[in-house]
Amino acid sequence: MATDVWVNETLYAEWGQRFLVTRELARVRSAFQDIMIFESASHGRVMLLDGVVQITERDEFVYQEMLTHVPLLAHGAAHRVLIIGAGDGGVLRRVLQHRNVSRAVMVEIDGEVIRLAREFMPAISGDAWHDPRATLIVGDGIDYVKQAADDSFDCIIVDSTDPIGVGEVLFTDEFYANCARVLSAGGLIVNQCGVPFMQADELRETSARRGKFFAHVGAYVAAVPTYVGGFMTLGFAAKQAGLAEVDTATIRARAQAAGVLGTTEYWTPELHISAFQLPPYIRRHLPG
Repeated sequence: MATDVWVNETLYAEWGQRFLVTRELARVRSAFQDIMIFESASHGRVMLLDGVVQITERDEFVYQEMLTHVPLLAHGAAHRVLIIGAGDGGVLRRVLQHRNVSRAVMVEIDGEVIRLAREFMPAISGDAWHDPRATLIVGDGIDYVKQAADDSFDCIIVDSTDPIGVGEVLFTDEFYANCARVLSAGGLIVNQCGVPFMQADELRETSARRGKFFAHVGAYVAAVPTYVGGFMTLGFAAKQAGLAEVDTATIRARAQAAGVLGTTEYWTPELHISAFQLPPYIRRHLPG
């Protein structure tokens, strides 16, 4: 359906952004949330969940690369990866770029997000759905980690909405305790912690919760244009200290061995290291 209207994002009551819609592609009320996909004049195809921008074709690479390559290369030997959320398939695609990954389990609660992304934004996931190393589960990530065996995964990547509505349960003590249990001895978890210029409480509270179960808790940043308000923070929690302090040469060598060096549009070994160098207005919300 062709249109000439504007869509206003509803994340903040006092501030926001809007997109000129050239064509509405889908508008669905799932069992969990309102889903809208439209063609924009500026950012290609855009997905909104409950009125909040989740992904755009134009800048998805920033968020997806940083959410994926940073933890996998910081770990250095992650063979088993659990992805929670990420129904568009972009994280799964980038996880499977890593040659050393032997198993990637993706648990997305809303099957409609997967269906609509596959139909209207197929380039984001590419051929990831058909990779034999991938297992897709339409289900509750909370229940999955609760039932998973100890030492099941080396890395957990949580790509969720903010801690409201369907995403709220992914920010609890119980969830992080189970994540720590199912991770291997050198395991780590990353998850989005919002834009701290506008959502400082999200970073502060999430970091405090993770600190109860992980030896190292920190964050790194990515500049995603459509996540308005400055840097997006990605929470980083590891069962061993030191994984966020690897040098550039080591990260470069790991990326080369994994097969991802030279394939990215945002991530580089140098940027990997510098992303952990936080400005004071962000660092003050982390423990220690």
